[in-house]
Amino acid sequence: MNYIMDLRKVVGTRPLIMVGACVIVRNKNNEILLQLRTDNHCWGLAGGSIELGETLEQAAKRELYEETGLVAKNLTLFNVYSGEQFYYKYPHGDEVYNVVTAYICDEYEGILKIDENESQAISFFSLKSLPTNISPPDFPIISELFDKI
Repeated sequence: MNYIMDLRKVVGTRPLIMVGACVIVRNKNNEILLQLRTDNHCWGLAGGSIELGETLEQAAKRELYEETGLVAKNLTLFNVYSGEQFYYKYPHGDEVYNVVTAYICDEYEGILKIDENESQAISFFSLKSLPTNISPPDFPIISELFDKI
């Protein structure tokens, strides 16, 4: 998140439009992968903001690898999200209006590993037994997924 961190040095905590991507990883049991975030202590999807010159798909693959150790073999566009519902104020005070492109990944390789800077835990969950503390920016995305099954 170097680009956003560079912007923060100029604008402080004021609201930014943050463009990014997230990945809904599904295993063979149709469970989704969530990480317990260190910043807000909620479960969320792997993802983050794009860097200068990066495509959304490249950002999704990079974030997935950095945060989970998994390499996406393919990504399928799920939906694009924006608007008031995607406003978020981080626990440290930074404010963003997220524009999020969500991808589904059913084919991946690698061994799960936690990025200890961003996650406390990582696990697959059935959509019928999701944790109650879903990260606010990811909640509408996971809700839509739940509605489509």
